[in-house]
Amino acid sequence: MSLIAHKVHKTLGEPPTKVLTDINFEIKDGEFVALTGRSGSGKSTLLYLLSSLDTPTQGYIEIDKHNVSQMTKLEVCKFRNEQMGFVFQFHYLIAELSALENVLMPAKKAGLADKKKNYAQDLLKQFGLADKPHRLPRQLSGGEQQRVAIARALVMQPKYLFADEPTGSLDSHNSEVVMNIIREANQNLGTTVIMVTHDVGFAKQARRQIHLVDGKVVSS
Repeated sequence: MSLIAHKVHKTLGEPPTKVLTDINFEIKDGEFVALTGRSGSGKSTLLYLLSSLDTPTQGYIEIDKHNVSQMTKLEVCKFRNEQMGFVFQFHYLIAELSALENVLMPAKKAGLADKKKNYAQDLLKQFGLADKPHRLPRQLSGGEQQRVAIARALVMQPKYLFADEPTGSLDSHNSEVVMNIIREANQNLGTTVIMVTHDVGFAKQARRQIHLVDGKVVSS
């Protein structure tokens, strides 16, 4: 099984502006891939297409032999909730919910909150938050909030983890903590990781880099 981008183009605006042009590659199960390139090169746009959060103007994305554009909205949502985890530069935690409740949100959507509670607590323990499951986001530091967001992304034990500049708003210490967590998910759980980063050092931690220049893949 794998994730394939086939002749993918993306335009935005009117008149249309090319953002991505003729993107073709395959990401195999268990890979750790960094999407790299300068600001405006199309990295985040490509990540959103690969993760089914956006659709190509031309071409298609295939995930585990399923053409995403041919799936119903319900099928895509179900697949996304069960098989994909998302980590963004901003944590997007729900302010009124505790750390544990935030982690369990994907499980709650799937009707599996009770089944996943112990695993969610274990994730918080692994991430150094064992004593903070009942704290609200405002009672956590920025690094702790991002760790909660990663735990939320992993609670369903997804096959794919998509990360968009996950360390962009963190200091160097917390950035290292977050990268270690992502790398361990890849190595220990076999999670396929696709990460956008502008940090050269973090990009080198990936097993493979897909480099974009002006919306085109120049090396993969």
